[in-house]
Order: sequence, then C-alpha cells, then structure tokens
Amino acid sequence: MTDQEIAGLGSAFAGYLGRYRECFGQARIAAHFDNYGRGLLSELPRKSVEPIALACGTAVRTLQEFLTTADWQHESAREQLQRRCVEVLDGLPDDPVGTVGVIDETSCAKKGDRTPGVQRQYLGCVGKIDNGIVTVHIGVAKGRFQALLDAELYLPAGWDADRTRCQDVGIPDEVGYRAKWRIALDQLIRLGARGVRFDWLVFDEGYGSKVPFLEVLSLVHQRFVGEVPVNFAVAVREGGVSQRADAVLTAHAARAGRRFRLARRTVRAAVWRATGQPVWVDGREYTLVAAINESTAEVKYFVTNATTAPLSRVLAVAFRRATIEHTFRVAKSEAGLTHYEGRQWVGLVRHLVLTLVVLGFVSVHTDRLRGEKPADHDGAGVPGVERPVCGHVPAATTGSRREARRGRDPVPPTAERDRTTSPPEAAASM
Repeated sequence: MTDQEIAGLGSAFAGYLGRYRECFGQARIAAHFDNYGRGLLSELPRKSVEPIALACGTAVRTLQEFLTTADWQHESAREQLQRRCVEVLDGLPDDPVGTVGVIDETSCAKKGDRTPGVQRQYLGCVGKIDNGIVTVHIGVAKGRFQALLDAELYLPAGWDADRTRCQDVGIPDEVGYRAKWRIALDQLIRLGARGVRFDWLVFDEGYGSKVPFLEVLSLVHQRFVGEVPVNFAVAVREGGVSQRADAVLTAHAARAGRRFRLARRTVRAAVWRATGQPVWVDGREYTLVAAINESTAEVKYFVTNATTAPLSRVLAVAFRRATIEHTFRVAKSEAGLTHYEGRQWVGLVRHLVLTLVVLGFVSVHTDRLRGEKPADHDGAGVPGVERPVCGHVPAATTGSRREARRGRDPVPPTAERDRTTSPPEAAASM
C-alpha cells in the first residue's frame, strides 16, 4: 500500500488498530503501536525500528524500547488476531475444498551471530545453506481469503546448547530447540484452543516426512495432505516390507493415471496426471498419491489420511499449499516480515506478532481497494490469489507419441506427451 492509500483509509485503519489497544495498556505505548503499524504499511524500503522511528518523528531508542522492554502483551495481540480470524472464516461463503490450514516456513539471511536463532542453515529465500534465521508459520485459505495466523522462531540445537548465548539475547530458559514439526504442532494446539478449526491441513515434505507428526494428526482426526520425498518408506499391505514411495508408484504409473486440471486465476491452468494406492506406514493406513505435470514432467508424491476422499479433492487440497508462498511475498514486501534488525528475542517475537496484525489490515482493505468488499472489514489475512479448482480433463487423443522424459529433464509445453492415456471420465466432485 502507498502512503496515499493508507491515508485514504483513515478511520478504518485507526479503528482496526483500536481493537488491539487493550494489549498495550498505557496510551503512550499504544501510540508507539500506531506508529509502528503505520511504518510497517508504509513504502519505506526497510521497515525496521530505525527507519520507522525517523519517518514518524519518534526517537529511535524510544521505539526500540517499545519492542524490547515496554510493558505490553504480545501474546494477547496474537490471541486476539486469531480469534478475530475465526469470526471472519465463519462469515465467509462455503468453499468446496473447505477451510485449509497451510504449514510452512520462511527464512531471512542475516549477517553476524547476534540475531536470535541465526546460524548457517538452509534458507529457502536464497535456495542454499547460508547465515540466517528461519521462522515457522501456519496460514489459512478459504476460497479467496488467505491469512497468516501464527509465526514462531526456529531455535537451532546449537543455540539451545549454549544457554549463556541465549541469555545474552534474552531467550527465556524455557525456550529451547524443537523440531520444526513440533513447533507447528504446538501452533496447531494454540490455534485450536482459540477456536480455529481446519477441514484439511497441507504441508511440504519437510513436515510430511515426519511420521510422528502424521500419526499425531491422525490420532486427533485431523485430515491432511502432505507432500513426501520419493524415498518415503511405505508398505503396500499391513505388516508388509517397506519400500520407497517411487517404487510403489512410479512416474510411469502417474502418467497412466487420471488427468486433472488445476485452474488458477492469474496464470495458465496446470494439467496433472495422478494415481493413488493404499499404503501402510508404521501400522497406520494412508493413501499414497503420485502426480506428474503434463507440461514439465515434474513428479510429486503425497500421503493423506483421508483414505476415502476422491483423488480430485486430495489434489485440490495439495496444491493449496501455493497460497502461503504468496502470503510470504506479501508479508515481506507489504509488512516487513523479515526486516527485524535487533538483537533481542522478545523484540523479534513482537515484530513477528505486529506483522501478523498488520497483515490482517492489508488483506481486507487491499480487496476493498480493488473493489471487492469482503464480508468483514476487520478480518485477518492477505490478498487472495488463484484458487485451484480441481476436475477431470478429457484424455488426450490416443495415438503414437514419444514417452515424456523424466522429472530431471523437463518436457516443454509443446513437447509430445506420453502415449499411455486413460479414457475420458466425467468431472469429479470436489
């Protein structure tokens, strides 16, 4: 949003922030909250304390103290955001896919060794191992509506082992290393306590490969679709010998499967072939799905505990994970998600929470500026992107065709397709 757009929203912005005033107590602290929120929504190239303070005419040290030492309840602000999101979701039109929770992580490159949680680790933002921090998130998608509901710093084991280092940056003694899937599980528990319910969960192979995570979700009857690596171990019958996923369902089997079109609003529809098979993992039954993109020959594997769900529905859920990538882009560009530059743990946590709060405003009012007034002006979310609509596509005309090359050697859109086809079928219900 531009400064002119923010100014034009006027009372709506003030009213939105006013809903969180009780979290800040004193009027002086609430005023800093207003300034920080306006700074996060501004066109500043860096949305950290110093540029925000200079832009709003506040002493830099004063705004630093607002983040690190001032007496206000960031957990209350997080809780209020999540409870308000429940109200928004309840007021939205029904969606055929349902309410989908999306688990993912994002990263930020950082120099030095003083930022809480910083170390050399894989950073998706640069696509390699580099120095930086990682945060774990849960978002939600329902129809066009998207929200980022939670954010938490991943503290590596090396930090947990050096409690003196942790104390230097204010990390409480009770905060230690947790695997990323455990962080996500704790976030789900917290969201559940605040009334957030998901019809489905979706996540990438970093979480799908963690069998204990899948087991816990199944025990609490939470339906999920998780991407898994090709070497994920499954058995084709209960008590059978485990095999790699790509041995149980090969890329060739996926090519011979049913064809589905994933329609999107802003880019061309993608056509995937997919097939599924019952499998067992540690004595529990799942469905393994292999899918291949007809244009690129990219192959993906998924597991789901919704063993009776139609394949079309499973794919529709699986590809909802792309919504959080858009959410992260908006969070970084519009609300300064990764712009924290301090050296205190509480300051980083508070920055993450304030980013979530501001994103709530960005969501509904960006839609409003586009002329699509949402049902609730005080909801939480990010601007909507394309919603996958999964359905059958008539099979390609049969005939002599050259077999598509494997995933490591993508086939361009104009290339000839695999000769194996399936007969046309009626569109499947989502």
